[in-house]
Amino acid sequence: MKKALIFFVIIIAVIAILSFMLTFTHKVQIGEKVALVKVEGIILDSQDVIEELKAYSENQSIKAVVLRIDSPGGAVAPAQEIYKEIIKLKLKKKVVVSMGSVAASGGYYIACPADKIVANAGTITGSIGVIMEIPNFEGLLKKIGVETQVIKSGKHKDIASVFKSMTDEERKILQSVLDDVHEQFIKAVSEGRRMEYEEIKKLADGRIFTGKKAKELGLVDVLGNLEDAIKLAGQLSGIKGEPQVVTKKEKFRVWNFISGVFPGGELIKDGFPTIRLKYVLTL
Repeated sequence: MKKALIFFVIIIAVIAILSFMLTFTHKVQIGEKVALVKVEGIILDSQDVIEELKAYSENQSIKAVVLRIDSPGGAVAPAQEIYKEIIKLKLKKKVVVSMGSVAASGGYYIACPADKIVANAGTITGSIGVIMEIPNFEGLLKKIGVETQVIKSGKHKDIASVFKSMTDEERKILQSVLDDVHEQFIKAVSEGRRMEYEEIKKLADGRIFTGKKAKELGLVDVLGNLEDAIKLAGQLSGIKGEPQVVTKKEKFRVWNFISGVFPGGELIKDGFPTIRLKYVLTL
């Protein structure tokens, strides 16, 4: 029994010594780490990304955050929430965006407040605009003899119903909402990139750009890959030598997989078609 206890104490002591040595002799010291946060696929929810950004914001060993974006965009509100969280994070850490194959629409929205944006020459970005898609099954239902009965509290309560055609008045109402959200997008890019509102407005007609063209237009700062973005983050935050990269293990979420694989999958997330304002690239 005594031998077992002595052996156990020795093991604990060895672990403690090794931990001490790693802490004080490792080439990367405390406070010289770069966190890598990935945003991939359609942006339907902001919770996971925000929680990750907050955790790194409070972590004293993290000096900079690299946001790796490979997304065509998504719902408006989650993109706006991530945008605001990046603004908060910048008060404490340097933030660098690395664009993958595509970082467009909502993907660009969350990129624009970063200290620096790094894109590949062939990255698809831009698409500064808003889209609202409302399917119309009225003609089909008439053919198969199905009729819907609607009871509502106001004449516009079923404004986005998929069971009827849209009136001119309803189209004007939805267009005004769309224009308002589009203006918010332009303003966000203007503030994030520190460019004139009118300058951004000229580019905000939904068109896409390559990373190379985006750099010429001032929407991107540097052409390069993820490794370049990590090195840049290290330089901006004063890290000497090669920065240690910290990343969170990814969770597998069934819904994110479904919505990413099947076009329009996000429309049936709640079990029925729904209206959704989207900052999303549509090709």
